[in-house]
Amino acid sequence: MTTTQDAAPGQAALVAKHAERLEAALAAIAGRGYWSAYPESPSPRVYGEGTAEAGKAAFEGLLGKRFVLGQPGADGWVGDETSPYGVDLGVSYEHLSADALIGAATAALPGWRAAGPQVRAAVCLEIIDRINARSFEIAHAVMHTSGQAFVMAFQAGGTHAQDRALEAVAYAYAEQTRHADTAVWEKPQGKRPALRMEKTFTPVPRGIALVVGCTTFPTWNAYPGLFASLATGNAVIVKPHPGAVLPLAITVSVVREVLSENGFDPNVALLAAEAPGEGLAAVLAVRPEIKIVDFTGSTAFGDWLEENARQARVYTEKAGVNMVLIESSSDYAGMLANLAFSLVLYSGQMCTTPQDLLVPADGIDTDQGHKDVAELAADLGAAIDATMGPDAQAVELLGAIVNDGVLSRLDAATARATGAGRVAVATRAVGHPAFPGARVRTPLVVHASEGSPEIAGDYVRKRASQGELRSQGFFYKPDGENSGMLGLPISRAGRPGYAHLIEGSAAILFLRNSGLHFEEMGELGSTAARAPGFSPTRCGSRPRGARRPAPAAAPPSWWSCSTSARSPTRRWATCPTR
Repeated sequence: MTTTQDAAPGQAALVAKHAERLEAALAAIAGRGYWSAYPESPSPRVYGEGTAEAGKAAFEGLLGKRFVLGQPGADGWVGDETSPYGVDLGVSYEHLSADALIGAATAALPGWRAAGPQVRAAVCLEIIDRINARSFEIAHAVMHTSGQAFVMAFQAGGTHAQDRALEAVAYAYAEQTRHADTAVWEKPQGKRPALRMEKTFTPVPRGIALVVGCTTFPTWNAYPGLFASLATGNAVIVKPHPGAVLPLAITVSVVREVLSENGFDPNVALLAAEAPGEGLAAVLAVRPEIKIVDFTGSTAFGDWLEENARQARVYTEKAGVNMVLIESSSDYAGMLANLAFSLVLYSGQMCTTPQDLLVPADGIDTDQGHKDVAELAADLGAAIDATMGPDAQAVELLGAIVNDGVLSRLDAATARATGAGRVAVATRAVGHPAFPGARVRTPLVVHASEGSPEIAGDYVRKRASQGELRSQGFFYKPDGENSGMLGLPISRAGRPGYAHLIEGSAAILFLRNSGLHFEEMGELGSTAARAPGFSPTRCGSRPRGARRPAPAAAPPSWWSCSTSARSPTRRWATCPTR
């Protein structure tokens, strides 16, 4: 393991420069209290006069140009970012194939791995400090790719992301150094010479890490994975969301700059910008050289990564549904203010925004008396209006809708709720005084439909899995408004997911839907016996002597079925339960 004494003079100086901050970060993670290394206020009193203006000018100087990183093997230029505020960014980025990216990262890895935890931590802290010096530039880049308002972009996309990076470095350093890196093992042997061994222990990086960024919080979500991997000696390929490349391009440029200045191959960090529809993340994620995947984004792609990137440690942050149960309140005004702020901030596009407010049908008791559902909805709407204030002020809280897809879903939800008479708090467009093309909307709150589907019954067959892997096969034969028979292919307990390829296939489980409740009727089994005259080459079967297919992913531990109280022709659902 490299120590300060082993490091080159410049690296040793860097270790000394950042020793105090590293110790403070280590103390913070040990004490688990509040501590921040980077002030979150964009005030000139904190960052100096003229810093904000210089940062904005630096951002504007990037627009309409090629962002040159000097990465080896580039085969063209890509980029199609448009600001949610209506500004065409026009920045293009080097495009590298998966082979070029992995080849460059592989070649850069040995020198970075040999640097040791102390030097790597110091280099990472220098990188974070330089990123902090460009906080205003990065804030504008985050604002014009994610739609966050400027102050939020400065904080969440700038200083808070930097604190998360520092936290990741501190945890990585603590784990790598909490045991001695050298030891002398000596065992007395009586009158004979003692047995003596000198031991050296070296933390071994996993290899190449892939960080897949998201569009709403490109730096805040990417920095922990990026810096944890760098601090532990891994090379990192950063694959930004196509709509939010610029913040991570600036980040990677700083990383490469500091690496080069300290004698390391800059290709320890690479930017993987992609062409439209290329799907570069999926290509990279399953490459055998990729040993770590950090992903933030949709549940669908997160699930795909977990199922398919089996050669890597996969860390995912996927979509969720946040519910707030309002049973009663001893501070009604305060509760409304908190809910309103949560709904207004960044137009409700944060992963922590409440999506479902659960309220008793007969209302709630509060310190201001009993409030029925209609009163609660009206009071929440008033609290939202009060939180936003005038439109010129509201845009600094609402930000902008991140992309046309989100806006389309909002418009569709508004149309459905309006048509059904279920709008509790209406949404409206808000004009932005500085950006006429900005897509800004206020929150939409709707009453849940009384006829919304609900689970009326379920059936669980433990230690079974879906029997047909190519599709979710089933059949349903109704014989009444709320009754019928369901046939569901299943595999028996203990069978690996590929067993149907080489032995008897599954069974058909028959369930009776009686009054929207499932009852087991029986099971039709199958055997491995071959019918006379059956050709093994039919129906896609494997010919004799051919290699067997690779094992498929392991099946879920059971399958569940549910009946719904609505839509008589769709009274059931099947879903894998892990």
